[in-house]
Amino acid sequence: MSRVAVVTGGASGIGLGVATQFVADGHRVAILDRANADVAAKEINALGIDCDVSDRAAVDVAFEQVRSELGPVEILCTAAGIDLFQPLHEVTMDDWDRVIAVNLTGTFSCVQQAVPDMVAAKWGRVITIASSSAESGAPNMAHYTASKGGVISLTRSIAVEFARSGITSNSITPSICDTPMARKAAEAGKVPDIAVLGGMVPVGRAGLPEDIAAAVSFLASDAASYVTGQILGVSGGMRI
Repeated sequence: MSRVAVVTGGASGIGLGVATQFVADGHRVAILDRANADVAAKEINALGIDCDVSDRAAVDVAFEQVRSELGPVEILCTAAGIDLFQPLHEVTMDDWDRVIAVNLTGTFSCVQQAVPDMVAAKWGRVITIASSSAESGAPNMAHYTASKGGVISLTRSIAVEFARSGITSNSITPSICDTPMARKAAEAGKVPDIAVLGGMVPVGRAGLPEDIAAAVSFLASDAASYVTGQILGVSGGMRI
């Protein structure tokens, strides 16, 4: 069945992989991203809306545009996120606030906008993209891991609150994934090269956006109606 799906951070990386898969699944897709949303959307026959998810007013306007052009939101995948690499004692309050604003508050804002449509339809799917580092911890990423840990807790609370409304809420925790954000970190010397990191994964390679998208596609389907409040590690065996 064709449904209206919103993907935040959909102009590149995991978000673009998810948006591409949703289009292939027959859904009407809107990409929200702070830059290049329209360019990416045109390539996959989706709606592109420039939107910084840390700006609540912009989120509200973006969702109203989605409703106007595509219809009520039935599927939401929150892939928008930023990372920073800093020792704990060097993290400023501005650094902390920015990471939390995008990764956690941005996720909350988008969910809060989408859920009323799902409640009205008595059907909905919320899929958040967290991180395996939120479960294991990571050096020099206290603000990032804290924000993603918050996403996991938020996801579970949504699942409990809206289970009787026909809405499922699940989170995916990727580990090493070959994305522009990861390559930028590697080029800056913050992490080893993607090929080196991929060699550390039990299955022998880094993940791809398509790997995450396949799991999102399942969680967004009717086949996953009995799966909610779960944290799915699409990590190549990095966390078992």
